[in-house]
Amino acid sequence: MVEKLPSQRFKLPIGLRLNYFLGDRVILRAYYRYYMDNWGVKSHTASLEVPIKITPFFSISPFYRYYIQTASKYFAPYGAHTPADEYFTSNYALSAFSGHYFGTGIRLAPPGGILKTHLGTLELRYGHYAETTNLVSNLIALNLTFK
Repeated sequence: MVEKLPSQRFKLPIGLRLNYFLGDRVILRAYYRYYMDNWGVKSHTASLEVPIKITPFFSISPFYRYYIQTASKYFAPYGAHTPADEYFTSNYALSAFSGHYFGTGIRLAPPGGILKTHLGTLELRYGHYAETTNLVSNLIALNLTFK
C-alpha cells in the first residue's frame, strides 16, 4: 500500500524560552515546546544549553535536548494496515518515539577578527543524536561570520 493521509493538518506548537545569567561567565538557556495536531501526534521538547565564557572572546557551550512524541492515529508498521483503513502511513516520523541530542560547541569571536581578517566569528559544534527507533546520528556544524 502507498501512504494515504488527510489533505489538511492542524498543528499547534507552544514554546517557552528562558535565559538566566549566572554572573558574567555562564548563561543558562532553557527551552520547552509542546506540540499537538489533529492527526493524534503530541510531543514535548526540552533543552538546556550552558554557554561558558573562558575568556571574553572564547566560549564553550555544552547542550542537551530531549524529545518524546506519541504516534499518529494513522501510523502502523509496514504490512499492519488493512484495506478498511481510510488513512494510513508507515512513516516512522509519525510513530511513537523519543530522542536524545547532546554535544558541545566552541566559539571564537575576537573584536579585531580572527587572525586580523574579515572572519569575525568561528563556531564549531558537535552533537550526537539517538532515537528509540534505532536512528543514530553524529552532526558537525561550522558557523562562520564575516565582517
